Amino acid sequence: MDAKISETYGHKVRVRACGLCWQGDRLLLVNHKMLRQGDFWAPPGGGVELGESLEEALKREYREETGLFVDAPRFRFGCEFIQPPLHAIELFFEVTQTGGELKAGHDPELQLIADAKFMTPGEIQRLPAGALHGIFRLARTADDLRRLSGFYRI
Repeated sequence: MDAKISETYGHKVRVRACGLCWQGDRLLLVNHKMLRQGDFWAPPGGGVELGESLEEALKREYREETGLFVDAPRFRFGCEFIQPPLHAIELFFEVTQTGGELKAGHDPELQLIADAKFMTPGEIQRLPAGALHGIFRLARTADDLRRLSGFYRI
């Protein structure tokens, strides 16, 4: 793991707001290049700041990472990721795009975003498992992902 990742995100519990944005059966994913050796595709989202609501964090993260404006977050499910020194609680919401233009944005802390695009389930399944967020071990299809509810350890 990159030392900068460990220094910025490690050794603390991070609460993250993440959004599932659909265009038909295509899901919006962003590629965080530096998180691992190579690609790491995940739904947009990030850390909740002190005094910020989950909805505010989700909207901010979408603007930063994708250039899109989203609204009407509806809670879907939660995940916990523990791989020392990283520990994250991720809360996933279904969101609707209300404006903006899709682009690979930025991460203000580490400038990690290499790409942002809507992907079909087939495109997602063709990616190596290690290049995907852990939720894709729980859900292999768009319908599977839409049916997730509850809390999962990934």
